[in-house]
Parts: sequence; structure tokens; C-alpha cells
Amino acid sequence: MTLIIKTTLPSGALHAKYSDLPGHHADCYETEVEGPVTLPQFVEAFYTGSLFKCERVILKYTVKRPSTDADARAIALGTATNFAAWDMEERNDTQLLMNDMTGATKSWFMVEPLAGGSTRLRFGSVVTPNPDTGQLPRLVKPLMRFHDLYSKLLLKGAVRRLGQ
Repeated sequence: MTLIIKTTLPSGALHAKYSDLPGHHADCYETEVEGPVTLPQFVEAFYTGSLFKCERVILKYTVKRPSTDADARAIALGTATNFAAWDMEERNDTQLLMNDMTGATKSWFMVEPLAGGSTRLRFGSVVTPNPDTGQLPRLVKPLMRFHDLYSKLLLKGAVRRLGQ
């Protein structure tokens, strides 16, 4: 069984710069898997999982930005700068930070090789405050339990697709 925990943001996380800004919410979920996993493998597994494919269908019709598994692979490999409703904000060899097209949310991925050959996978989100009020949207707080569960399920799905 895959153990996924909510934890503090690691030092150097690309989305950490938002955690200290007034009104912002930033989180981090992590798990460990056996064997080496690259950032492209993790991102592709995440975005091509069955649960995320449901989200992609919704986004296709609500924001008119359809996406395919090939698009997921392109963002994973770094040969594209956008995927579905997200645009790449920042990337390095072990992390990817995506910004949604409205600027309201961000998604973050990180891989960390561990001693013994296993890999720590991390996924997190940022929710930005309303620019007019400086506050998070009203629905954010009541939806945080759902967000917590959904984030864990998405990460678990990626692990499953990676064959763990």
C-alpha cells in the first residue's frame, strides 16, 4: 500500500516562494517509491492517470483547452510550455511548477533520489488570493478536505502508473 503524507515544503521547493506571501496557501504531499524515477516519468504518469484524465475532460469543455497523452508527455519532457489549463512557470532537473491560465492556482512536482536507489515523489499546490481582496476565495476553505483527498489520490494514481 502506498503511504502518502502531507508534509512541510522542502527547502528549495519552486513553490515555496508563495508560501510566505500574505493570503497564499501552499502545500506538499509526498511518498517514496522503489527505484529511480525521473521528473519526466513522474509528470507523465501523473497527467495520464485515469483520475486526472477525468479532470482533463472537464477542462476541455469548461476552459476550451483540450489535452492528450502526447501533450502530457511533451510537458513532462520539457518540449512544451503548456498543458491543458496550465502553463509552465519554472522548471529544473528535479522540479516543475505549473501556473493555471488564470493565475489562481499552481501545481508543483518534485523528484528526489534517495540513498539505496529509491525516489521520493512530491506534489503540491498553491492557491493565490483574490487580487482585489487579498483573501483566498470563499470556497477554498470548505473545499480543503476535498483538495487534500484529491491530491493524495492523484499522487497515488501516478505511483500506480509508474508500476509501483
